[in-house]
Amino acid sequence: MSAPTQEVLLQALAGVEDPEIHRPITELGMVEKVAVDDAGRVAVTILLTVAACPLKDTLSRDTEKALRAVDGVTDVEVTLGVMNDEQRAALKEHLRGGQAEREIPFAKPNSLTRVYAVASGKGGVGKSSVTTNLAVALADQGLRVGVVDADIYGFSIPRMIGVEYPPTQVDDMIMPPEAKGVKVISVGMFVPGNSPVVWRGPMLHRALNQFLADVFWGDLDVLLLDLPPGTGDVAISVAQLLPGAEILVVTTPQQAAAEVAERAGSISTQTHQRIVGVIENMSWLELPGGTRQEIFGSGGGQAVADSLSRIVGTDIPLLGQIPLDVTMREGSDNGDPVVLSNPDGPAGVALRGIAKGLATRSRGLAGRKLGLTPQNR
Repeated sequence: MSAPTQEVLLQALAGVEDPEIHRPITELGMVEKVAVDDAGRVAVTILLTVAACPLKDTLSRDTEKALRAVDGVTDVEVTLGVMNDEQRAALKEHLRGGQAEREIPFAKPNSLTRVYAVASGKGGVGKSSVTTNLAVALADQGLRVGVVDADIYGFSIPRMIGVEYPPTQVDDMIMPPEAKGVKVISVGMFVPGNSPVVWRGPMLHRALNQFLADVFWGDLDVLLLDLPPGTGDVAISVAQLLPGAEILVVTTPQQAAAEVAERAGSISTQTHQRIVGVIENMSWLELPGGTRQEIFGSGGGQAVADSLSRIVGTDIPLLGQIPLDVTMREGSDNGDPVVLSNPDGPAGVALRGIAKGLATRSRGLAGRKLGLTPQNR
């Protein structure tokens, strides 16, 4: 059997994607050299974006596998190099599609990404757990999903979703790590150990802006932002940076929590954002005999939905009730969300149902250009 041509080898390499950017390495200019001798031995040089690329072993394995599958290839030698400044600049320009740097793609009128800001009035209602599981459930339905851990002081998303490697920085562009099919960015990835973040409002705004503008998210169907509790600086910054973001309010059945949750939702009257609905967490505990024990009372979620409906003048639905489930807590601690680890359990079923409802919502036309042009008479 004759050795394959270089063209055939490049076609095989076009099927290899960068594991962080999810684009073909041939398209990204990462294939520096590929050669084959008469005996079918292939030598290829792949350029990493940075020397410390956390997934370089994965890229090397995928490259070797793709080339060995070509008829006539008898051996493969993969050499990893590193892009120079000019090559990285060309890569950044290609990824941004000629757009200006520090531009938030989700704020553009033609963006097709649905942005959900997950809010709560107080801490301890399971907002981050809900955000994590909704993101993973949406990704499991085939959507391209990203999560911004905007709870700067109380960041927890990386642990809950099981992020295993840090972001990669290509000059001033940040490649977010991916876990369970979800791209994630959090300030917790940039501080040592469990160090506290002690920032005032302007720093919070700057960090959020960087997460939205400097991170290369690619084409997302859904972006979720896990907001800190209350109606402080971050909630205001989200309204300014992402005016099209829609609000998901998380509460518990407890009336005290519901009253505070109403405040988090009613901020929409000042920021002119739309409230998608209310999610009630920790609704009840299912007992072995099939009965339910309402540990935190009942009716809080519906009360918040009814109150917000009166405040904003439109129907705000209760999107779902999530029962207490020990596997949900275990999944959050172990980085194995319950929608994957126990999808048929009480919490898994409820969360997947809410995610299914969010996935089928179409993006509105508000703020988008319709492409109409006047005709000359």
